[in-house]
Amino acid sequence: MHVVGTGLVALDRIHVGMDDPLFEELGGSCGNVLISLAMLGRSVTPVLRLGTDSVGERLERELRLAGADTSLVSRRTDVRSPVIVELLDPESSHHSFSFVCPASAERFGRYQSITFDDLEPARSAVSDCSVFYADRLSDTICIAMEAAAAGGAIVHFEPSAIPDAELFARALSVAHIFKYSVDRLPDDVADRLRPDAFSIVTSGRSGLDVRHDGRVYHCEASNADVVRDTCGAGDMVTLGLLETIIQGAVHGPRSLSISTVLAGVRTGQKLAAANCAFIGARGLFRECGVEHVRRLLAFA
Repeated sequence: MHVVGTGLVALDRIHVGMDDPLFEELGGSCGNVLISLAMLGRSVTPVLRLGTDSVGERLERELRLAGADTSLVSRRTDVRSPVIVELLDPESSHHSFSFVCPASAERFGRYQSITFDDLEPARSAVSDCSVFYADRLSDTICIAMEAAAAGGAIVHFEPSAIPDAELFARALSVAHIFKYSVDRLPDDVADRLRPDAFSIVTSGRSGLDVRHDGRVYHCEASNADVVRDTCGAGDMVTLGLLETIIQGAVHGPRSLSISTVLAGVRTGQKLAAANCAFIGARGLFRECGVEHVRRLLAFA
């Protein structure tokens, strides 16, 4: 099974109670999900628009070294690759985000959606993929989602905002899995979803609800023995879900069952709890290694 994705891929700079970053690594929801799947040995192709700057070079290299196919990563001289500063309070474990360097006040590059020129060489990959992931929205991304759905892919849509109501309605009309946080979007936003789709409504420590076919299935959050940083917990839930879909060889939305979705999100919740013990959105991978993550997935 092949996963194609587009959306936020950025360089995370992690500051822990200091002006200088403790470390930096590839991040962004799309970036975290795709690179994690690639590290687990899955077939992954990001479709991205990055700059020719050093940040863009690093992001593409990290994806490539993880095993992703980066042939559809577009690098442009007129684009500044995005950088996100995470400010983590080591005492409270509270984190916040900024696009400005705390030491120099330099404004970093921001996310830019793929354009029609970027999508054109990717049309074959998009139309032939098994899973299409998007966490951002634009006219071009809507077209890509529609092409993936028409090709039989499971379309996973995970936005953090509603930038345009018309585009958002288009995206919901083709999404098979719609995952969102009640902290970011109104709770009733999923009412506009297609009737056969699954919605996953996350509420942090209160767990999440999976809604499908008029029923609501509540999944309590997994207990975290140690909480140092909750950043990336939602991405781990998505990772567990998509990995479960891939392991189950679910071919197409008609084969996607509530039992698979529930098993996937519960697996993801366990990954999220384990990841909270480490700093950074993918601290579990960085500190414990891919084989440890594989064992957690197998146990879950």
